[in-house]
Amino acid sequence: MPNQPKPLILASKSPRRKELLTEAGYEFLLDPADDSAECDICSRETPPELVARLAFQKAKDVAQRTAVGTVLGCDTVAECHGQVLGKPVDRDHARQMLQLLRGRPHHVYSGICLWVRPNDHVAVQVDRTRLQMDAILDQDIEAYLDSGLWQGKAGAFGYQDRLGWVHVVEGSESNVVGLPLELLARMFANLDGDSSCP
Repeated sequence: MPNQPKPLILASKSPRRKELLTEAGYEFLLDPADDSAECDICSRETPPELVARLAFQKAKDVAQRTAVGTVLGCDTVAECHGQVLGKPVDRDHARQMLQLLRGRPHHVYSGICLWVRPNDHVAVQVDRTRLQMDAILDQDIEAYLDSGLWQGKAGAFGYQDRLGWVHVVEGSESNVVGLPLELLARMFANLDGDSSCP
């Protein structure tokens, strides 16, 4: 059993974050943040600023209705050539993202916020992973779009789908899936340190 606060409350509807935590051996409760806690991308924000703010907002939303426990908020985006890529709104949007990413290096950023109740100690950190996508063909993109696996995933792809054309160059694989487990473990270990928030 990994070192963790109890109770741990995951402020997310993401099945991938739930799976990552479960596979890593954590015990946790689910209490997804309200959709209003995940507001639109601000053009003035860098990707790290964006994911830190959204993770903070999600954790805060759940912390406000939590008497005792540590709330875990997280948000993930992809970034390519300065363009932030969140979750695609439809198939055409997903196609545009994949066409932008193919053959190019890009990054995935995840913000983690731990909000401890009732003392309201808050810690926020961001992880980054560098990736490279092969120069895939249009037919490869269409086949992936046909699968529907792109839905609800930042950058319109799921690294966990074992596509074979997305490669981690540097950083955490679990970060690309949606929750950097290595960073999370370090944050749990340092929960007694100084608090910070965006």
